[in-house]
Amino acid sequence: MTHASLTIDPAFAVGDVDPRLFGSFVEHLGRCVYSGIFEPGHPAADENGFRRDVLDLVRELGVTTVRYPGGNFVSAYRWEDGVGPDRRTRLDPAWRTIEPNTFGLGEFVKWCAAAGVDPMMAVNLGTRGIQEAVDLLEYSNHPSGTALSDLRRKNGDAEPYDIRLWCLGNEMDGPWQVGHKTAEEYGRLAAETARAMRMIDPRLELVACGSSGASMPTFGTWEATVLQHAYDQVDYLSLHAYYEPLNGDVATFLASGARMESFIEDTVATCDHMRSVTKSSKRINLSFDEWNVWYMSRHQAEEQPGGWRPAPRLLEDHYDVTDAVVVGSLLIALLRHADRVRMASQAQLVNVIAPILAEPGGPAWRQTIFHPFAQAALHGKGRVLRVEADSPAFECAAGEVGALHATAVQGEDGSVTIFAVNRSQTSPLDLAADVRALGEVRVLEHTVLTDADLGARNTADAPDRVRPRPATGTSAADGTLHAHLPPVSWNVIRLAPVS
Repeated sequence: MTHASLTIDPAFAVGDVDPRLFGSFVEHLGRCVYSGIFEPGHPAADENGFRRDVLDLVRELGVTTVRYPGGNFVSAYRWEDGVGPDRRTRLDPAWRTIEPNTFGLGEFVKWCAAAGVDPMMAVNLGTRGIQEAVDLLEYSNHPSGTALSDLRRKNGDAEPYDIRLWCLGNEMDGPWQVGHKTAEEYGRLAAETARAMRMIDPRLELVACGSSGASMPTFGTWEATVLQHAYDQVDYLSLHAYYEPLNGDVATFLASGARMESFIEDTVATCDHMRSVTKSSKRINLSFDEWNVWYMSRHQAEEQPGGWRPAPRLLEDHYDVTDAVVVGSLLIALLRHADRVRMASQAQLVNVIAPILAEPGGPAWRQTIFHPFAQAALHGKGRVLRVEADSPAFECAAGEVGALHATAVQGEDGSVTIFAVNRSQTSPLDLAADVRALGEVRVLEHTVLTDADLGARNTADAPDRVRPRPATGTSAADGTLHAHLPPVSWNVIRLAPVS
């Protein structure tokens, strides 16, 4: 047994959690849409073809926003193909599949209403540009009296969609992107597109593309150049990051949250530098609109399905206990920077590197990574408190990393939820938390997600094999919280004031 400590004091806060931190992502990729959220003819399908079993899980997950329709897919997307009675089947060069456009803009907005989430729409700045972006905006948000708004009404949607969140393209520094651009090219295009879109609807919140990842050779200089052009026209800069255990290095994988925090802090530094350079009075915040565990090297090594067919099985990772603990740590990293990361989207929602799996004509169930997200979305509401943990450290490719990764969120009712990960693969942690500043508190619950078999997964036959379970022995007395954190574990400890 090794010891760890932290102090919780409401006087030291990071900032309030924006509910949009718990967003997700639906791309026309693999089976995310077709046989994921949309499957007419499924026993659980509603009158719109939406899978009600999936909708129930999405609501349980606690998702607040959903980014759509990509991702790489958006950079060759023609939104007009997916509206009205005559849908056009197209090749999707991003994922080498056939897109029938049976599910399009109107269906997505209806699905968002059914799921109780806000839409976050991306515009194609790969093969298209300013005119197509403002056309899409006019179709979506203008009430009536113009060709495009009246076309929406003719297509059966009398009321405007009122989409407020818009992404200006996707990963435009990536050579894999259709319509890949230099920072100068994209920065100018993003600024002019933003300016034109605000002429149509000044209420919009706009996200400019940051680098596709911290390891990109363009990282840093790309952000600076884009913001040189677009700083005063946009509200957020995007970050994307995926993590996996490379070459069997589980220690570095468990330290993914530390790497995410460094990525966030480096991007914030660039944003604030460009605020000074541009002499702007506004502050650019971050939209971490793609993040997750993704076994990318595994999929790159596999032969990808060919033949240009619709909705093949692509990127369907099946997650284990260790993956869930890492996802919990990534959520902690986002919360610890809630003052600047105002929005985030876990990629993706169903089937494709997703917390939810759904079989065509069959069941839907929760993957292991579902549970940390659902708990964070449910209990991570309020104000993030500044928590600096003291615990044994270990060396890995990410540097020296503490075994304990933690944060705390205080609700409006005075309750406090501690989210804590033990990254150690061998040693449990005996946590002693100084909670004197909270006054007298009691432990409402302590749940832990771990397993003797760290490779355990949930399946259609055993959908609850891995889930949070009640922990024992957790207590709060005389200003100190005591808790036992098993190796490789995700822990949620909820405290309430004693009335």
